[in-house]
Amino acid sequence: MSNWDRFLNSFFNARVAWDYLPKIADGFVLTVVLALCVIATGLVAGLLLAVVRAFGIRPLNWLIIFVVDLFRALPPLVIIALLYFGLPAAGMSLSGFAATWLSLSCVLMAFSEEIFWAGITATPKGQWEAARSTGLSFLKTLGWVVLPQAVRMVIPPLTNRTIAITKGTALGSVVAVSEILGAAQAGVSFSFNPTPLTLGAAAYVVLFVPVVILGRWIETRFAWKR
Repeated sequence: MSNWDRFLNSFFNARVAWDYLPKIADGFVLTVVLALCVIATGLVAGLLLAVVRAFGIRPLNWLIIFVVDLFRALPPLVIIALLYFGLPAAGMSLSGFAATWLSLSCVLMAFSEEIFWAGITATPKGQWEAARSTGLSFLKTLGWVVLPQAVRMVIPPLTNRTIAITKGTALGSVVAVSEILGAAQAGVSFSFNPTPLTLGAAAYVVLFVPVVILGRWIETRFAWKR
């Protein structure tokens, strides 16, 4: 058998691929569900923190800055390990899915809060003053005038950061979450052949290439025209 034949047999074995394709497909679905959960909770939490920070309550702002900087500094894998392996010592336990979801949501929350806050602070001061001069309250000015402009400004960087963090769903394999990478690694262990990893790589391409293309379109669609 030539080197090329050995390569094909190792990474493109049709029999192994057929046997483990259903497992990879199940992992694909689980990855999509996990990513959607992370995006929903992370973005909503980040926006809420940015809105609360806009009220200028100094002790609360200090707490928000501390929490945000903490989760921006910690690697997601460390957070997952702390939640999954550390909480049982405190009498609490999370499933691998929940630990991964919560960890990545916290990381996305931290980065999205900073991005939303940058959009709020980048809104010209005259917008605030003009809205307040019409009799709008601070809350209505923030919700009706400032936030729509701020969100529009930050959609491109927010999209990029969201894509980057949701790729971290692969870290769930460390805590026995059978997403794409977890299913592929299990397939390699049982088949003694790396073909399931090739299937996993193909699944990630199928999942994230359209998302990246969508992100590029969003960047173009919502970019400020000069």
